[in-house]
Order: sequence, then structure tokens, then C-alpha cells
Amino acid sequence: MTDLVPRQSSRRSHAVYVALQKEIVLGQLAPEATVLELNLAQRFQCSQGTVREALMQLNEEGLVRRLPHRGTHVAACRSDDACALIAIRRGIECDYLERVVERADAALDADLSAHLNAMRNAARDGDEYLLSVHDRSFHCRLFEAADLPVVTPMLTRCLIHNHRFKILNSQPNRALPETADRHVPIVDAVRARDVETLRGVLGHHISTIVDLGPDLTEEAGA
Repeated sequence: MTDLVPRQSSRRSHAVYVALQKEIVLGQLAPEATVLELNLAQRFQCSQGTVREALMQLNEEGLVRRLPHRGTHVAACRSDDACALIAIRRGIECDYLERVVERADAALDADLSAHLNAMRNAARDGDEYLLSVHDRSFHCRLFEAADLPVVTPMLTRCLIHNHRFKILNSQPNRALPETADRHVPIVDAVRARDVETLRGVLGHHISTIVDLGPDLTEEAGA
């Protein structure tokens, strides 16, 4: 019975983490807002220790900043950071596509199609956050084929901050069905095992993540 408690606590902290991540990505918790453990513990009806675990996960993702004697604050959402992260993301996703195509198989094709369908379903339901979750899963699954697992957490961090920046700063935001269908050329290029086409469509996809606002890479809008 004793080792059941940590598991329950871990599950509870994960639920708090997921709820707070959603609120940060959607801007319901505003950039640089102060986050109080006691208030969150009361809100989620859990211990402050459980909240602290969730905040530590968010801190690892860079979505909050935990500073000694200064508390916890939602991370800023600046174009300079977005520009740097999109450039890093392009390098991660586009520089290893030969490895992706060499290892591509029917399972990858099926998984990408499943993630695309999940994005379309979320778009149909008007759920922008769930669409972003499946969007991140799509790109992580594609990169998984490169077999560079140590790099994957870097991509994951870039993806969530890219989506947060897009949601908070694109005015107006792209229609959700269009956001989902932007992945179709990527799926088609993977199925064709065409490295150069894949590099072109994926690079353009990443560079144009923000509809209106700053050009985040030199090739944005190309």
C-alpha cells in the first residue's frame, strides 16, 4: 500500500500540470502573471506539494519561471524567443530528413495520417488546444523516425513555445481546419519518400507558423 501514494500523487500532479499547461498556452494564464502555490492547491483541491510537482514540470518546459524568494511566474512570450526557437526547430526537423525517409515505413504513414485526422476532429470541434496537442504529436512522430531520441526533448520544447506564441500573437489566427490541413503536403511527401519535397514543404510549414506579425525566419512567407 505504501508505494500507492506516490503513484496517486504523481497522477494528480500530472492532471494539474496538464490543466495549467493548457491555460498558459491559450493565454488564460497571462505571460508574466504570478502563480501562487496555495491558490492553486485550493483551486485543484490538492496539496501544495502536488502543485509544486506540476510547476516543476512546467518550469522544465520553460512555461513558468521559479525564482528563489521571488515565487513562480508565467514565462514571457516574446518575439525574440520565438524567432530563436523557430530557427532551432527548423534545424532539428529539416536537417535530418534523409534519416527520416530512410527509416520511413507503413507504420509512420499510418501514424501521421492518424494525427492529421485527430487534428481535423479537434478543428471541427473548435478545440484549438487539443489541435495543438495533436499537432505537436504529429511533428514528434515524424522526427522520431530519425532515431535521435536525445534531441527529441529539444524539439518538444520548441513546439510548445511555437504554438503558444502563435496562439497569443497571430491576429487573426488561421482558421482551425486550415491549420490541420497545412500538414497534408508533409504527409504526402513522406508517403512519396521524397526528401527534397519534404524539406521544402516542412521548412515552409515551420517558417509560416505565424500568419501576421514578425517574419520569424528569413524564409518566412516564401
